[in-house]
Amino acid sequence: MISPTNLLPARKITPVSNGGAATASPSSPSVAARPRRLPSGLQSVTGRGKVSLAAITLDDYLPMRSTEVKNRTSTDDITRLRLITAVKTPYLPDGRFDLEAYDSLINMQIEGGAEGVIVGGTTGEGHLMSWDEHIMLIGHTVNCFGSRIKVIGNTGSNSTREAVHATEQGFAVGMHAALHINPYYGKTSAEGMISHFEAVLPMGPTIIYNVPSRSAQDIPPEVILAISGYTNMAGVKECVGHERVKHYADKGITIWSGNDDECHDSKWKHGATGVISVTSNLVPGLMHSLMYKGENATLNEKLSPLMKWLFCQPNPIALNTALAQLGVARPVFRLPYVPLPLEKRAEFVRIVESIGRENFVGQKEAQVLDDDDFVLISRY
Repeated sequence: MISPTNLLPARKITPVSNGGAATASPSSPSVAARPRRLPSGLQSVTGRGKVSLAAITLDDYLPMRSTEVKNRTSTDDITRLRLITAVKTPYLPDGRFDLEAYDSLINMQIEGGAEGVIVGGTTGEGHLMSWDEHIMLIGHTVNCFGSRIKVIGNTGSNSTREAVHATEQGFAVGMHAALHINPYYGKTSAEGMISHFEAVLPMGPTIIYNVPSRSAQDIPPEVILAISGYTNMAGVKECVGHERVKHYADKGITIWSGNDDECHDSKWKHGATGVISVTSNLVPGLMHSLMYKGENATLNEKLSPLMKWLFCQPNPIALNTALAQLGVARPVFRLPYVPLPLEKRAEFVRIVESIGRENFVGQKEAQVLDDDDFVLISRY
């Protein structure tokens, strides 16, 4: 479908410090001097009680963005969050979303003290979703929980066009902030990264996600510093380590640790604001304590075996296995993910017993599932 804006002369989008809006400036003086004409039938409408529309430009008639959506959440609201859960997406046996289980899991996050959720991130398997599914889940989360928790939609892509379109849709359905990874696989130059992020930053509060182990390319500090002046730049989810975290924190850039096993020290020793966590899917209350109640080496050590177990294979394989064994999600996997092997499933039950079942989400006792209990879906 052709957007009406495609029929207009090219315009340059210039970021301005007004809470995230963008200013459209004509590409030439001749365009600036000439109001755009409205479509036939909407011009020169006059008469008693009527207002002439002839002087209204098309920019006025077709605003680029909704002020209501744009102003719903400030960047400062996002930068204050300490515990953000990269939430899992549960499935029904036919591979569709299990929204009942999903809603229950979100409620558990809120009750445990999580202040935000990443919807459709790596942990939530956004890369296995169609964009329709993706935007629907963001909208559903906002509609059901948006007044109780910040909803951060993963609308990043290695295609700038897709990232722009998905981010427009995400903010249109009410998400509070966007999460953006750098272009992966095909990769790009540092200048290309800057241009990619500049294309999405004007739309609303934005967290940049740096995870070289998945994207195959580090986002170097010079890129983050180049975009740090944008009003909508909320901060960085950083997976490189403590030194990088401290480097940004010293410059006043908000940083969330992207590594659960490092988040305690990143927070209390290196200046991180908090963590974007996988572990908090399982023990949100304990992760909240880790981020809010000061240095606690004992609690950090207690959680260490769980964190190590969760990343024994690429995330979210272990998390999916764990939530199934806790009875919080059905044991349904969208391929190419498959459950952990039996010995690792048994190890998880022992970890639960060690930490205490009362600290985990759900009500059922942890159990070791058999191979035949799992459903693997390739078409959905």
